[in-house]
Amino acid sequence: MHIKRYTIASFILIILVGWYVGAFVSDEHISINIFGIVMPSLSVAIWVMIPLIVLYIASVAHISFYSIMGSLKLRKYEKDYEKMIESIVDAFLGKENRNHMFKTPRYKLLGLLVDNTRLFPNTIISSRIDDEKISATIKLIEDIENGEVVDLKKLSLSVDNSLVIQNNRNKYNAGELNHEDVLSSPDKYDAELLHDVYVDFVKTAPLYAIENYKSYMSDASLYEILARVNADENTLEISNESLIGLLEMLELDSADYIKISSTLSLGMIPEQRIKLFETISDEKEEAMDAYLFTLFDLEMLEPADAILEISQSDEFLNFKAYRALKECNKNFNINLFI
Repeated sequence: MHIKRYTIASFILIILVGWYVGAFVSDEHISINIFGIVMPSLSVAIWVMIPLIVLYIASVAHISFYSIMGSLKLRKYEKDYEKMIESIVDAFLGKENRNHMFKTPRYKLLGLLVDNTRLFPNTIISSRIDDEKISATIKLIEDIENGEVVDLKKLSLSVDNSLVIQNNRNKYNAGELNHEDVLSSPDKYDAELLHDVYVDFVKTAPLYAIENYKSYMSDASLYEILARVNADENTLEISNESLIGLLEMLELDSADYIKISSTLSLGMIPEQRIKLFETISDEKEEAMDAYLFTLFDLEMLEPADAILEISQSDEFLNFKAYRALKECNKNFNINLFI
């Protein structure tokens, strides 16, 4: 009940009661003794009205108290609703260490679930969301997924956040970031982006620049480098020492070394290629198969035979089979034996 309406109705009732008592019951004046205190002489109508006035004041105080309590409780729900919106937005953005504090029990449960969940919004619903924060967040995610560049600085997202990673990739694709911007600031960018940018970088970069950022070496970037050795375009002249330094950035097995030798067969001169794998095989046992492959591929049979002759009976069986067939004048492609 609204206090204003209640007050008007109460005063009308009090006045009517007082009028009725004064007009139809008694209009005499009496004095009342309350706890030994003699009250002044008043008409009966007024004495009847006084308890009603006290009751009115008490009821108004009661109503006001619970109205204030209800307002405070409602305010808690409103604040928790606002925090829930923030929690949902943070979940959409993939923020880490989310721990929103809620006051009301039901929101505490929902908040605990949302704070420990990664939400992926369906961008179709962005136009149907009434809340501005949620709608704007969904639109931001949609723009990033569509390859657009957005400003994420005010959101304080971590470097390894998926939205930050994709947004940086969008910047790179849009030309807002160049190779040097990314590679020279590894603390600002995700490792995957750094490796992908390095793959593009080595396609045209000079050798000294490739070596400066060789910590980002991957299989993909390595083969881009190998493809440039003595190529017709973007030719890269590289010594065995430099190439070995690049290879040492990766963990390579026997199959990897053979593939590298096969790739280099397209551009590297035979003498350099043989020397390269001879040097590597002296240091790494995993490269011996690649050295034998290189020798047989280049028809350098005598050094290959010398290695096979001193090997154990159960070693290099595939190359021994190839040599046996060569001795019988059977010519097969060495790639069939690797």
